[in-house]
Amino acid sequence: MPTSVRAVRGATTVDADTPEAITGRVVALLGQILERNGLEEDDIISILFTATEDIVSTFPATAARSIGLGAVPLICARELAVVGSVPRCIRVMLHVETDRPRAEIHHVYLEGARGLRDDLPD
Repeated sequence: MPTSVRAVRGATTVDADTPEAITGRVVALLGQILERNGLEEDDIISILFTATEDIVSTFPATAARSIGLGAVPLICARELAVVGSVPRCIRVMLHVETDRPRAEIHHVYLEGARGLRDDLPD
């Protein structure tokens, strides 16, 4: 099967808006996404992070750079402030090159974000 561009989604939450909490959770989330999908840095085209408005102490992309993803294009954006949404939530979408069919992509939702997308394969 030829290599395709795929999007891999994920999300996590933090207990407190601190650089340490954000870094720890983003590193854990990215680690799980890479491991579960058999991905390496060279497979990643770009990463888009969003964070809810109650996260202001650091950029999630800073955490990605801390694990060696500095050469990957990274961007952060503000998540929509929707009533009833999960607080202190960081979402991520990686664009990757992979041989996996779409049905075999593993999206990863951790901590308080576990139930956000029950409709996606895990």
